[in-house]
Amino acid sequence: MARTVGMDALEQKIEKAQLDVVKAKAKYDAALATLKDLMDKRDGLKRDELIAAIMKSDKSYDQILQFIQPTDQEKG
Repeated sequence: MARTVGMDALEQKIEKAQLDVVKAKAKYDAALATLKDLMDKRDGLKRDELIAAIMKSDKSYDQILQFIQPTDQEKG
């Protein structure tokens, strides 16, 4: 009979551990979603800042592209 009690206790511990994992994953997923949202906002602000700088620049479109695109030496 002691074996059954031991097995029941073990099953309860397993169920609790599974619930803990589910809760931890939900918390992780929420934190990950928050991080992604914040990073997307940051990237949007950087993009807006870059576009504003380009619009104010006296450089031509081709000059800007030539500056930011890698040369053949940088690609290889």
